Amino acid sequence: MKRFFGNIRARIARALDALVGPLFKRVRTALEPMLAQARGRYKKLEPRERLLLKALALVFGVVFIYDFIYLPVQSLRENLRVSVKERHAQLGEVRALVDTYLERQAQLKFAEKRMLAGGKDFSLFSALEGTLTRSVGRDRLASISPRPDRKISGGFIEHSVELSLTGVNLKQIVDALYGVRHLPVPVAVSSIHITRRSGDTHSYDVQMTCVAVVRNG
Repeated sequence: MKRFFGNIRARIARALDALVGPLFKRVRTALEPMLAQARGRYKKLEPRERLLLKALALVFGVVFIYDFIYLPVQSLRENLRVSVKERHAQLGEVRALVDTYLERQAQLKFAEKRMLAGGKDFSLFSALEGTLTRSVGRDRLASISPRPDRKISGGFIEHSVELSLTGVNLKQIVDALYGVRHLPVPVAVSSIHITRRSGDTHSYDVQMTCVAVVRNG
């Protein structure tokens, strides 16, 4: 195996020499007179002049390496660092979006299960009447009337009910909203209007509309 790869390397070397060798020879032949002239002049220089020339060559070499090798490499490293940092930030954003998507998907599945729990015989009117009777009392429930159901896409039906509470305090309002929030089927309060009763700063009249969406059948 080593001999095989050695033969391949030898063939590649011979091929490169055949392609590039003549070019190097022509360049060397063309530069040889100038190089010989430069060597002759260098030999004629005084030791101090040779030392000065070596110092200038060293300075030139350092400047060349700094400008054409070090700075480009540093610039490339900085660009790579910035690029990697940006990719990490983008990856973090993607992960956050994925986590949000999975969380919303879980919430949607949970909401759909609660919708299914309502069944085709679900009555938003009865559910609201029951929870409000328990939270604020039947005497505080001034009126409650269902609105016509509305079919929406995906095989769902939207139920809505308008109701009024009278003479309730802030705690009763909170209890009523809590009861609505924790019904077996997700119920949203689409509108609410709270009015303080004249002559009693601790009593309020409340009008609100509740909406629930359940799967048809």
